[in-house]
Amino acid sequence: MALSVGSTAPAFTTVDDEGNSVSLSDFRGKTVVLYFYPKDDTPGCTKQAQSFRDNFAEYQEQEMVVLGVSQDDQASHQKFKEKYGLPFQLLVDSDGAITQAYDVDGGGYAKRVTYIIDGNGTIAQVDSNVNTSTHATDVLASIG
Repeated sequence: MALSVGSTAPAFTTVDDEGNSVSLSDFRGKTVVLYFYPKDDTPGCTKQAQSFRDNFAEYQEQEMVVLGVSQDDQASHQKFKEKYGLPFQLLVDSDGAITQAYDVDGGGYAKRVTYIIDGNGTIAQVDSNVNTSTHATDVLASIG
């Protein structure tokens, strides 16, 4: 069961696909789209990532941050990002700590759930019914 709207988003610090340290607190004041996905370079996960890539300019226009999270390692994230030209950070969660904190552990992989976190660190929306092909536009439409 995913975390509920109105609750405080669990803090985390990890590294991204380039080895940079990333914390949720780095994005205070901005809306964060934190999307969890099962595995790099698989059909559904690729469609979902491409959906965010293809709509990334709209997210930037609204000063929203897109962060993808899976339990793949940094090297896997780098290959996935490079192969598909993904313009957003992919966060490493090899030990599953972030996946567990956000209650999306599918038993060794992250379930496909997206959290919209407001600038104060509060969960504003939860989407656990993801259409991988249209997810990025669905999120934009739901935010209005």
